[in-house]
Amino acid sequence: MNGITLATTKSERKQFIDFPYQHYSEDENWIPPLKMEQKKLIDTENNPFYDKGDIALFLAEQDGKPCGRIAAIQDYRYNEHHNNKTGFFGFFECINDQSVANLLFKVASDWLKKRGHTDVLGPANPSMMDEIGILVDGFEYEPSFMMPYHKSYYDNLITNAGLEKEMDMYAFRVTQASVTLDRIYRAEEIVRRRLPKLKIREIDTKNLDEEVEIVRNIFNQAWSQNWGFIPLSKEELEELAKDLKLILDPKVAHIAEVDGEPVAFSIGLPDLNQALKHTDGTLFPTGIFKLLWHRRNIDQIRTALMGVIPKYQGKGIDALLHKEAIINGREVGYNSSELSWVLESNKNMIRVAEKIGASIEKTYRMYCKDL
Repeated sequence: MNGITLATTKSERKQFIDFPYQHYSEDENWIPPLKMEQKKLIDTENNPFYDKGDIALFLAEQDGKPCGRIAAIQDYRYNEHHNNKTGFFGFFECINDQSVANLLFKVASDWLKKRGHTDVLGPANPSMMDEIGILVDGFEYEPSFMMPYHKSYYDNLITNAGLEKEMDMYAFRVTQASVTLDRIYRAEEIVRRRLPKLKIREIDTKNLDEEVEIVRNIFNQAWSQNWGFIPLSKEELEELAKDLKLILDPKVAHIAEVDGEPVAFSIGLPDLNQALKHTDGTLFPTGIFKLLWHRRNIDQIRTALMGVIPKYQGKGIDALLHKEAIINGREVGYNSSELSWVLESNKNMIRVAEKIGASIEKTYRMYCKDL
């Protein structure tokens, strides 16, 4: 092994981005994300995360070729909200060599420790609002849109480097065949008797900025007591709105209101990975045509965001939101949905997922270590 480089130049940052595309080139279940989106995640000039955050990119080399990478990340908003001194690691990829993994975690930990952090948590790429976790179960399945995929040996590399499990997250799968519609309809009758002024409507794509602000307000209330929560900022909201304008399907994205007051939401996204897997992570010169062609055949969604304000939690609204997405999705050709991610500590959401006929398909893990 030749050592670790702090990736600062344009060429080094390109190597940092490109490494997974080489690393997984023989893995049939890995789906190449768009490189332009990966670049945005580490763009300290334009990504709003870095208004209150910082990142250092480290690239490991062996015989002159990249063999691993890691990022050390500071999230000031996370620490302000939780009143602690946690640093983060992210973007971890590595060959199956414990010495390489050990060195990557050492340089990331040293960088964070020098900046006053007392513990490290991750992976977060780069924040808790982005891709998080290492896949530890479900390697036989392709990842859904905006969800990670990893080599099966990563858990061993990370734990042998001295980190421990902090939290698991689940990806549930519900299909048109597995969904328990009769049970949901019976539950709906009870919910609507208790909440006669409940209305569930599609998100209005013509007024998306206003709708996303409603989502932000609900999310910040609904998730406030969940592990790892950070309030969604207006800047992050603006980025979310930009992305949603390109991919949102209102048939599977809903807001629930009680007497005109927004109280819950659910956002399902077409699983673009079903189209992206036919590209090499780039849109030009031919990737854009492949993406548009194969997008027509997308038959599954990912329920990526859901929240119910505390006052209405435990009243069955979340199950009804799932029902709307499933029924409406069937009408436009969606055969299944991944509900991800769900914290292992979120017993209520796990119970709801199981009641509607979903089962765990993949498990992701977050790790921690004192510095």
